[in-house]
Amino acid sequence: MSENQPSLGRIEVSPTAIASIASEAMLTCYGVVGAANKNLSTGIANVISSNRKQGIEVHITEGQISIDAYVIIEYGTRIITVAHSVMNIIKFSVERALGVPISEVNVHVERLRISNVD
Repeated sequence: MSENQPSLGRIEVSPTAIASIASEAMLTCYGVVGAANKNLSTGIANVISSNRKQGIEVHITEGQISIDAYVIIEYGTRIITVAHSVMNIIKFSVERALGVPISEVNVHVERLRISNVD
C-alpha cells in the first residue's frame, strides 16, 4: 500500500473473541480436562463446557494483551508440564489468529480431576 492512500479504517477484536480462541486452544492440551470459573464460589467448575470463553480472562491494557487461563487438570499428569503446554498453545494460537504478540499467559490450576479410582 502506498503512503498516499488513505486508511480504510481499523480492526478491533473483542476480548470475547480472543477468549474463544484461547479456550479452544486450552482444551486441546493433553492433561486438561476442563475449564474453571475464576472464582469457584460464583459457579461450579465445568468439565468441557459449551461456553467457549469459560475459564479464560483477557486483559487489554495500553495495547498489551494478557490472558489468564483457569484449568482443571487430570490427576496423575505432571502439572507443571501441562501448565507450560497450556501457556504455549494459547500464546501460539492467539498470536497466529491475530497477528499480534501476547504479552503474557498465566495459568491457574483450580483443581485436579481423578478419573480412574481403583
